[in-house]
Amino acid sequence: MHIPDGFISPKIYLPAYGVAAGLWMYGLSRVRKKLDEETIPLVAVLTALSFILMMVLIPLPGGTSAHAMGVGVLAVMFGIWVSFTSISLVLLIQALLFGDGGITSFPVNALTMGFAGSVSAYYIFRLLRRLQLRAALFAAGWLSVNISALLTAVVLGIQPAIAHSSQGMPLFFPFGLSITLPAVMIPHLLIGIGEGVLTVLIFQFFNKLKRVPDQ
Repeated sequence: MHIPDGFISPKIYLPAYGVAAGLWMYGLSRVRKKLDEETIPLVAVLTALSFILMMVLIPLPGGTSAHAMGVGVLAVMFGIWVSFTSISLVLLIQALLFGDGGITSFPVNALTMGFAGSVSAYYIFRLLRRLQLRAALFAAGWLSVNISALLTAVVLGIQPAIAHSSQGMPLFFPFGLSITLPAVMIPHLLIGIGEGVLTVLIFQFFNKLKRVPDQ
């Protein structure tokens, strides 16, 4: 799901930097108020887990890759802003040190995976948790992956329409939505199942240790 450099137009990544920068500034102010000496080690552990999960990449024909994220459990346990900040840090390290993703595409990856993934996981969990906790946790994990994948597929798929030569040749990513949507979404529908199960197991593990913050 990491979009590398050279795949998206400045028409997308420059505005994305502006939006992401504003969200990072606001998010950092919220994170400072949210974390304390008891929660910081747990956030660090879950952030490291997310890093490991996103390093296991399965290449896809639609121009991206498939992987689990660990966003759902971060969002469920610590809220949108801690999750978004943690995932953004993971993506930045991966781009700078390991070549997963890119610098120009960094804000897009952060917004699709870190922000949209966290928002979707957080709110579906809050909506469903009073009905059935495990179902709510599973839905948070599954939805976080698939919302992120959908947005990634759309960003890639619109590139030929917004960035092309006078002869109509794509200047960046060459495939349209008819290719990117099925190529990205089909495998992530399945990966989302694993993400949902993982979210349930991790939450229950820390809940038994009485390390889950008050929801």
